[in-house]
Amino acid sequence: MSTHKSLAKSAGVIGLGISASRILGFIRDILIAAMFGTTLYADAFFTAFRIPNLWRDLVGEGAANAAFVPVLSGYAASKSKEEFWELARIILNVMLIVLAVITLLGIVFAPLIVSAIAWGFLGNPEKFKLTVTLTRIMFPYIFLIGLTAYATGVLNSRKLFGATSFSQPLWNLVFILSAIFICPLMKEPVTGLAIGVLLGGIVQLAVQLPPLMKMGMGWPRFDRFKHPASNEIGRLLLPRVFGSSIYQLNVFLDTALASLSDIVGKGAISAINYANRLWLLPLAIFSTAFSQAMLPTLSEHAMRNEMEKFKQALSFSLRAVFFITIPAAVGLMVLSEPIVRTLFQRGSFDAYSTGITAPVLFYFSIGLCAYAGVKPLVSAFYSLKDTRTPVKNAVLVFLLNAALNVILMFPMKVNGLALATSLASIFNFFSLYFLLRKKIGPLGGREIFVSFVRAAIPGAIMAAVLILLNINLQLAPVPKLAVIIPAGAASFFISCLAFDVKEFKGFMKWILRRS
Repeated sequence: MSTHKSLAKSAGVIGLGISASRILGFIRDILIAAMFGTTLYADAFFTAFRIPNLWRDLVGEGAANAAFVPVLSGYAASKSKEEFWELARIILNVMLIVLAVITLLGIVFAPLIVSAIAWGFLGNPEKFKLTVTLTRIMFPYIFLIGLTAYATGVLNSRKLFGATSFSQPLWNLVFILSAIFICPLMKEPVTGLAIGVLLGGIVQLAVQLPPLMKMGMGWPRFDRFKHPASNEIGRLLLPRVFGSSIYQLNVFLDTALASLSDIVGKGAISAINYANRLWLLPLAIFSTAFSQAMLPTLSEHAMRNEMEKFKQALSFSLRAVFFITIPAAVGLMVLSEPIVRTLFQRGSFDAYSTGITAPVLFYFSIGLCAYAGVKPLVSAFYSLKDTRTPVKNAVLVFLLNAALNVILMFPMKVNGLALATSLASIFNFFSLYFLLRKKIGPLGGREIFVSFVRAAIPGAIMAAVLILLNINLQLAPVPKLAVIIPAGAASFFISCLAFDVKEFKGFMKWILRRS
């Protein structure tokens, strides 16, 4: 099977799991919006959940993939099965201890953490106390998601994506059931959501254990904590942890500034969270899927010094990601208000909530294509075992985002925080692209650019169709979107045929092979 077909197949498996997760995620967010809207309870929950999410990326998924997958992929390709599993078990021994310590410290120092990440809550004792309580309930999720990330790294290094892809949908399903059945039983209903986070984490980890055991993974023995490959893993891991911390500083800063309701408006944290769920949908399904599928493949090409195949795989992934995210960005920008109103406006999520969430979604969507393109580029650096360059670039992006936040939040309120994120993402993409080009030579930039332009023209035509229909079609919100979205998609695909967009032809062939 060719590299492109292999990547597309792996990305398809991952994308299917992510799609299921996002569909369930929408149901989850609709429930949260109906139950808690943009009230202090929603702000408290989203802030408390963001804290373990911050640490999750720092010690879990991102760091594990960046450090473990390239090394484990090399061991899988060049060492015996026994040597591979010996290394995997030693990594597990270390992670169990590190995750346990972090979890305990987080529970103990929850008040300090909330004070640091949400300055504006200090003036509201009820919101502050509730956020601390929710943080303590959810902090053990770090332990669970860290082990889940380890399992994902091991399975992905063997190019097994099935169980890892469908663990997240199960998390969402458990969370939804908790919101429906546990929240009504609690004195403070929002604590039922925190319990759902933990229960989902347990299920998410449990479904990955059987394939690991079947492959040959044994139980931890705590007899060894060092390995000849540990130095290399540490060399890759530490910069990635630092890089993740820089990224999470952006999240920290956005949350802290959004908590200043006197400046950015009430409910800003919730508005950013709801808009993020919609904005991240195409990113999660396509960009993350391709990046996750790419890493072991690019690692193998890099190890064998097959740089032409390396560049071809990267170019293919970027072109495929742009082809998908261009119409997604157009749709989210043009239809931000009717989408938010249709999906969320019910129960506690009122017209005010829609009014502050829809513009945030619009400004986030400006940087969608660039943000999506960053993930394959970062995966390319990781596969070359270069974690330092993305870290150095992340520092510049953080400083730019911080400056833009401060500049834009006063005239634009919460919308300024979203626009700052988009502008920083655009800078991030172009700086990473040119740094990678400097490192390994031309990346087929002309082909990528031509592909982007050819997809952007149908995107502009699609935007015109969406705007005209949105203005002139007089229907209720749900039927209106049911007509507008397929019409916009049809205009995009027909235009792709007219402008000979090669990625569209490849996309159709991939669909037809599965029909």
